[in-house]
Formats: sequence, structure tokens, C-alpha cells
Amino acid sequence: MNDTSSMIQSFARRCSPARRAVLIGLIALAPALATVQAARAATPAEAYISANIDKGLQILGNRGSSSADRAAQFQTFLEQLTDIDRIAKFTLGNARRAASPADVDAFNAAFRNYVIAVYQSYFAKYAGQSLKVTGSNSVAASDDIVKTVLVDPGDHSGTQPLEIDFRVKSDTGRPLVVDVAVGGIWVAQEERDQFSAFLGQHGGNIPALVTHLNQLAVQLKTGNAQQR
Repeated sequence: MNDTSSMIQSFARRCSPARRAVLIGLIALAPALATVQAARAATPAEAYISANIDKGLQILGNRGSSSADRAAQFQTFLEQLTDIDRIAKFTLGNARRAASPADVDAFNAAFRNYVIAVYQSYFAKYAGQSLKVTGSNSVAASDDIVKTVLVDPGDHSGTQPLEIDFRVKSDTGRPLVVDVAVGGIWVAQEERDQFSAFLGQHGGNIPALVTHLNQLAVQLKTGNAQQR
């Protein structure tokens, strides 16, 4: 029996028979009310993450399909889950303002290829595990950070589970992930800092950054293929 039920029951013993009957009825309803309250506690962003993220882990952990099929399925999954165009715009930062449309298009294409490889690399490490939503907080309207932890059914070490947070924006009509923090490090923010540093070292040359991203994507995909 939970604390609320115990308090009601204790109070009922000191009441009149009629009031006692009402309170006993509340005791019977308490578990159902608690279930309803728990169900209402999940925000739309939390429900979205809870319903979708495990799909990615399951795709990469499915040894019944070929590595090429898993890679293709994961790319489709990621493109539906995340707002890659928005992330690309964020990571290029102020350099986008002075860039030509052709350079921006080339960067967007290279970034899409690169970021899919990045997220697949992150997710592949934890295939076979599951994510448990532990809560969320609101950054602004239609902008939430959903907190999760990785649950490894085979880990009995008692070590603290890895925290992975998802930033979810819903201002486009449906929720989409715009950043992921692994162990407290936000991936898109880290990429933006790295791209800015690269451009600073290469005279703002976006084609050079595009070439660099393509090279990184090849390295990540090679590593992902070896992991599979």
C-alpha cells in the first residue's frame, strides 16, 4: 500500500461510518488514480523519444539482416527522427551568411552524409541495449530536452548508466530531434565548434570543409562496417 492510501485509511478509522465508506472507496481507487497521474506525466517530447529511439537500437542490433540493409534502414529512421537540415544550418553558423548558394548546398549534402555516419557510430556502440526516459525540461515553447539512460540487460556491475539527452523541437508541426548529448556533450554544438575552428584555419574555405566532412564520413562508415 502506498503512503497516500495509508493516510486515507488512518483517517477513515476516526470518521463516521458514512464518511468512512467514501474514504474506503478512495483507497480502492488510489492505484488507478496513481496510474492515470503517471500516464499524464509523460510530455509529448518524452513520449516521442520513448516510442522512437529504441527502434534505431533494434535496427542496428538485428543480426538477421545484412549490414547494408541495416545501414539503409538506419538512415531512413534517422532522416525521419531528426531535422538534419536544421542541424546543418546550426553547425555551419555565421559562415553560412557569406557563403555562395552552391557552397551551402555542397555543405548540406556533405553534412547529411557525415551526420548519418556519426549517429550510426554512436548508436552502434549500444545495440542490444534500451533507453529509459527519466524526465525532461522545457527550454522554451516547443523546445524540450528529454533525459534518458541506457539500460544494458547484461550489465550487473552496478555502475552508473550512461545518460543520453535529446533536444526535441516541435515548432514545425511535429517533434524532431535537433541535438543529442552523450555523457553531457552535445553533438551538434561540438560539431559547430569544430567546423568553426576548421574554417578559421583554412581561411573560411567551405569547399575545403566539404572535402573534410566527406573524408570523415568515409572513415566513420569504415569503422561502422567493421563494428557490424
